[in-house]
Amino acid sequence: PASPQHAHTGSPPASDDLAWSELQQSMQSIHEAMSSLKSSGNNDEDFVRLMLPHHQGALDMAKAELLHGKDPQMRRLAQEIITDQQSEIELMHLWLRQHEPQNPDLRSLKAKER
Repeated sequence: PASPQHAHTGSPPASDDLAWSELQQSMQSIHEAMSSLKSSGNNDEDFVRLMLPHHQGALDMAKAELLHGKDPQMRRLAQEIITDQQSEIELMHLWLRQHEPQNPDLRSLKAKER
């Protein structure tokens, strides 16, 4: 038998709507950011530039879980994702700074993308 807290009422509570909206917005932001990038011609750089919005989206989704989620295991996972993804984002930004293109035209193009 379903408990009252799990009984289907026809529509989710407003907090569930907000959580779902935040998760969907995170996914949309990831896709928009990734699809707006152009290939640099360097596989390593392209990998990093595509992974950055992917990781930022994961951070946003994990933060939404911490705000709205109730399950202790999922909340722990969200916290671990935040810790890990922030560290990886820092590493990727560092790598990009260390591998700036030498061509001034490419540098100005990259600056416009950021």
